[in-house]
Amino acid sequence: MPLSEKARIEVYLPDIDHPAYPEVLDVLERKFAYSFDGCTLVSGLEGSYLSRIGSVMRDRVNLLYTDTPFTFEANFATLSGYADQLRRAVMDALEEEAILIAVYPVYHCE
Repeated sequence: MPLSEKARIEVYLPDIDHPAYPEVLDVLERKFAYSFDGCTLVSGLEGSYLSRIGSVMRDRVNLLYTDTPFTFEANFATLSGYADQLRRAVMDALEEEAILIAVYPVYHCE
């Protein structure tokens, strides 16, 4: 069988003991489940990033991802706009320097 192209959306959120963080994660999980028929959460990842002041900061990260029904190149503008809106919404809800959202093509065997 041929492979089927999908666009994957990944959201990397800090795993912080503050009520806003699990609430945002829960909202995103529900949104992805209803919009794209499901999602996967990988918790307890270790990450690091360069802060605005130039220090390397280590933190725990949750990765939430979903595969959309859209092909990547043909829907690039739509996916880009969605990722921008998603990032703005998460940044508005949390007090973070940066939130990483990645979108790229994946191929499913169906």
